[in-house]
Amino acid sequence: MADKNTVVISSPEELGRVETRRSFLRMLGVGGSIVLLPSVFAACGDDDLGPYGVPTGPGPGAGAGGGVTLNLSNDVGILNYAFALEQLEAAFYEQVVAAPAFAGLPALEREFFTDLRNHEVIHREFFRAAIPAAQRIPNLVVNFGAAFASRTSIFTSTVAFEDTGVSAYNGAGKYLRDVGNLLLAGKIVSVEARHAAVARDFLFGTPVAFANLTDPALVALGAENTGALDVVREPSQVLPIIDPFVTTTVTIGTQPSPRT
Repeated sequence: MADKNTVVISSPEELGRVETRRSFLRMLGVGGSIVLLPSVFAACGDDDLGPYGVPTGPGPGAGAGGGVTLNLSNDVGILNYAFALEQLEAAFYEQVVAAPAFAGLPALEREFFTDLRNHEVIHREFFRAAIPAAQRIPNLVVNFGAAFASRTSIFTSTVAFEDTGVSAYNGAGKYLRDVGNLLLAGKIVSVEARHAAVARDFLFGTPVAFANLTDPALVALGAENTGALDVVREPSQVLPIIDPFVTTTVTIGTQPSPRT
């Protein structure tokens, strides 16, 4: 039985209910846990749709029309930016666990990707619940091409997405005005960094790869080994990186400004 610091979600629709959404946000704010029952993930892999029927491949669907313009001058805009990134990651891992190559992975790696899928769906649905419907960006249409062809391509893409996610949260955090939002962003980016670390170990086969801040890929994202500082990128630098995978055009309408 779940304790008082645990919210159990048995269906995607529950996240849209006011009482559940409040509990959802409260739990993330105080360090509680959210448990999504298997029914939440039942749609994964069915016709390339995620739990909310979000299109995860090229073709018509919500968000496929005139594109999305982000107003990054306020917290809602920054949360929408994070929501776009989490949509991308959740869709990627939903497709990973449905890909033929997934069945051939060792059990520990399959468990890893299943956990990543679950984590990123939780992140995505957190933002869906946190952003008022009238201000929330639509579902994005994504296309990952040949990323699921092999174990190497899956892990290489995973490292790239997780490193980019970490750099994006680190770059956007300073623009959040509400300290509660900043706290939640910090909790999420720390999970993304754990994902990146484990994925690097699997990909490179060494337990020290995750700590190598001199890796050119991390240096390019802003890692600084001398000061032991992690990767960081501005929204304007992140969007071109994810653009090849997002069919929906995402642009910045209003640039962010640091809080005072």
